[in-house]
Amino acid sequence: MSKAKILYVSHKIEPYIEDGQMSKIARFLPQNIQERGKEIRTFMPRFGCINERRYQLHEVIRLSGMNLIIDDTDHPLIIKVASIQAARMQVYFIDNEEYFKRKNVFVDDKGKFHQDNDERMIFFARGVIETVRKLGWAPDIVHCHGWMSSLVPYYLKNVYNDDPVFSNSRVVYSVYDEEFKESLGENFGEKMIIDANREEPVTELNDAGYNEINKFAIDTADAVIVGSDKINSELKKHIAKTDKMKLDFQGDEDYADAYSEFYDELLLREPVLVG
Repeated sequence: MSKAKILYVSHKIEPYIEDGQMSKIARFLPQNIQERGKEIRTFMPRFGCINERRYQLHEVIRLSGMNLIIDDTDHPLIIKVASIQAARMQVYFIDNEEYFKRKNVFVDDKGKFHQDNDERMIFFARGVIETVRKLGWAPDIVHCHGWMSSLVPYYLKNVYNDDPVFSNSRVVYSVYDEEFKESLGENFGEKMIIDANREEPVTELNDAGYNEINKFAIDTADAVIVGSDKINSELKKHIAKTDKMKLDFQGDEDYADAYSEFYDELLLREPVLVG
């Protein structure tokens, strides 16, 4: 029997960004799951605060060179990779000069939310998916961590659902305590569209905020995990109402075993058909 394949998508991974529960889980969970006999791939954005020389990032030429069109504008996709030697695992980085060169991650020096965070989300989600397609690596489970990955379930279930690389993928979405109060833009739902001949604008996400995009991901994914000890109360209620597979918050000593068992149970189920 071939090894199960788990794809991890997160905007925080230690040691590249050390900031709370997500970065720790996104670093050590893949290692633990790999040690349990599964194949893993891990992706994050190449934010400008990440020191490429220190962490020995280098471009993967055979995966770079694609352009992604967002809001009628071409944006070059650059793929870089680095190794975490102690874990014997690689991390792939989604890069673009316009979106990810700046040193500040989501807000500027004055604490103002970047106006293009909506497009950065779209680019990151689509960049991960297109790169995995190019790798020809078909994941059995795609585990998305946090709001910047919240569009991945939608794309996999509604746009790439017939693609043989993803047609059998189950999608897990983890919710964390990383709330912001700003809107992602009044045209966000229109910008998400890849092919206007096949897709309708996701109008429910126009002017969406933190709660809306998290609810959207929860509703689109196959399963949901509470990744932080405390999360937004509205999202907590939304998770409680869903009939999908779900896992409550797990402490540092328990999460690896609990997540592994959760994956194994999910693999016994058929993927949810949305698109």
